[in-house]
Amino acid sequence: MPKRLLRVLVVDDSVLYRKVLSEVLSNIPGVEVVGTATDGKVALAKIPQLKPDMLTLDFDMPELDGLKVLEHVRIDHPDIKVIMVSTHTKEGAAITLRALELGALTFATKPRTENPLESKTVLFDQLAPVVKEIISQIQPSQYSAGKDLAVSQPDVIDAPQEKIIPQTAAGRIQIVAIGISTGGPKALAEIIPCLPQDLRVPVVIVQHMPSEFTAALAESLDQKSALKVIEAENNMELKRGTIFIAPGGRQMKVVNISGKPMLEVNDDPPENHCQPSVDYLFRSVSKVYGKHALGVIMTGMGSDGVLGLRLMKRLGAQVIAQDKQSCVVFGMPGEAINAGVVDRVVPLNYIAIEIARRAGE
Repeated sequence: MPKRLLRVLVVDDSVLYRKVLSEVLSNIPGVEVVGTATDGKVALAKIPQLKPDMLTLDFDMPELDGLKVLEHVRIDHPDIKVIMVSTHTKEGAAITLRALELGALTFATKPRTENPLESKTVLFDQLAPVVKEIISQIQPSQYSAGKDLAVSQPDVIDAPQEKIIPQTAAGRIQIVAIGISTGGPKALAEIIPCLPQDLRVPVVIVQHMPSEFTAALAESLDQKSALKVIEAENNMELKRGTIFIAPGGRQMKVVNISGKPMLEVNDDPPENHCQPSVDYLFRSVSKVYGKHALGVIMTGMGSDGVLGLRLMKRLGAQVIAQDKQSCVVFGMPGEAINAGVVDRVVPLNYIAIEIARRAGE
């Protein structure tokens, strides 16, 4: 039986970008570009006819802009995946973040070049990994064990464990470390406001995003949360009840300076092609906090975080993972579950409850 192609509708008011995006997507195996649309109204009219699985959606368009189109799609066609096409500006970052919170899968940034060949290369590098992940979701899943685990029980469940013998029993939680990627802004917008105002531990987060976007993410979450949410800076003290988001394009780790836990933000190279990297953060958390840490691995592509969680588990840390059903992409938590380094698998709407419970014990 032949594999089903991913049907894509390209929506952009620029003739150039309709052509460039169509060519880029057509060069990804398993993709069929079924049409283009010059604006939002045309796109919404074409969806019932073309039945796309995915849209690439520009922000600035006449008649109906990208955000309004996204709102309609999420209501009327919730199964369609949407990738926004953004620009690297402060204003663009805020709008892009709003789109991600509304349910866009991720975004691609229009290259700052007039060279069509360079534009195609840059866009291909951004789109190909995400599109391949979407294709894998309409084909049989590679995470068979994780899939069975998630489907068999939609509520909180214990995960099968690798035979890791901790050096010490789990202790009182003193820090929560979260690793998250694709689908992260929407997921964080759901769980962060649900964390209690009296949370007595700091929270450190790596969200895979470029440098222009993490400050906007911190600002947006801060407005929604009873806790203080900030983009981390070098030499910040880890204060209880504060949430620190790693800045895009840099690495963040926890260090112990004269007995005081601090944050170090630096320009160390990417790990797992990521900067910031979840593994980089988790490894430092294991070193400083040992059995007193709680690791949380959430929606995202790839396997960033698994090696760090393995170290955390060996030192007695607790680990929870988001379940498959509530993930936009099950890559990162799926890899951690299959590696046997997760104590408990929970749906998105249980994660804040689970964090508060474990941090309060």
